[in-house]
Amino acid sequence: MKNFPLNKALAAAVKAARAAGKIMRDNWYLPKRVNSAEAHDIKLELDVRCQNLITKILHKAFPQISLLGEEGCSGDANSEYRWVVDPIDGTVNYFFGMPHAAVSIALQGRKERDYETVLGVIYDPFTDELWTAVRGGKTKLNGRVVRVSKRGKAGEAVVAMGFSKSKESLEKSLPHVNRLARRAKKIRIMGSAALELAYVASGRLDVYIERTINLWDIAAGGLMVECSGGEMFLKKLPDGRFRMCADNGLLRKKLQLGSLLE
Repeated sequence: MKNFPLNKALAAAVKAARAAGKIMRDNWYLPKRVNSAEAHDIKLELDVRCQNLITKILHKAFPQISLLGEEGCSGDANSEYRWVVDPIDGTVNYFFGMPHAAVSIALQGRKERDYETVLGVIYDPFTDELWTAVRGGKTKLNGRVVRVSKRGKAGEAVVAMGFSKSKESLEKSLPHVNRLARRAKKIRIMGSAALELAYVASGRLDVYIERTINLWDIAAGGLMVECSGGEMFLKKLPDGRFRMCADNGLLRKKLQLGSLLE
């Protein structure tokens, strides 16, 4: 990290996130071209267009840094630094006209045999809310420092959940949905991992749990949770995805989530 221009990197990431967010807003009421539709997911032409614009802006500022994105990768996969990008996190929401989707951009640097997120940007173009975080600093929302909630009782907690639709995931997750629905104040399934993590970092949510999730969904938001005083529990799976629980540091053990995260 010595002599690396983090301020310049943050400015480039903010510029790229806002540019992609403008594309999302400009096309909000227009017909969406579907590139592929799976049983429980949709990929849009706009996903690709947004990632291409993000890549262009980031590579212009840092041509030596590779990029790992939901819509493909570019550059040297073994570079010292890499961008991790989700151009539209919450594509299904976006496609069906629900304004809960965001751009997520993280910068990671090598740490031993893996990578560590050193800065993150999440932009919600529908609320014009921009979250930023740099490792060692504070999470900020539109320039104002935010922190996780102080709610420590299960009965006060607002818990967001998400889960893949595989048979195993449903069998593991649904009993917890049933249990938490009775214990917590509210359960929410909202459809944008980046925003859920930003909401935990801002104290809007107290806990966010996903049994199977991709790196580009959580790289930026996970850092934000940590920089705002919360806890980001991660378990890497053999296929490269993760089990995760983000919380305010007071609730993960109280909610007895061990079997869900195994």
